[in-house]
Amino acid sequence: MLITYAIEDGVLHVTLLRDLDISTRAAASLETEALVHAHRPRHVRVQLPTFDPSPASLSALTRARRLCEHLGIPLSVVGPAQASMPEANPSTPGAAA
Repeated sequence: MLITYAIEDGVLHVTLLRDLDISTRAAASLETEALVHAHRPRHVRVQLPTFDPSPASLSALTRARRLCEHLGIPLSVVGPAQASMPEANPSTPGAAA
């Protein structure tokens, strides 16, 4: 599985589960295209798996952007979900006081 999706209030949320390579780019693009055509959302939101996506991931994103532009559907792109970082505990040995 290359992508997951959810539809919420007319927004198609597509998440790339991993950075794409040349052998997975077409499949992810076709899956996204099929979802857009099947659901005709009012907005598409794509979440990338990394802050520095591969050329293949950017290519798939470009294909989605062109499709959405052609259909008049706004598209937005977000970076990876942030994992919550534990706050520094000053009582930890070695922490600056």
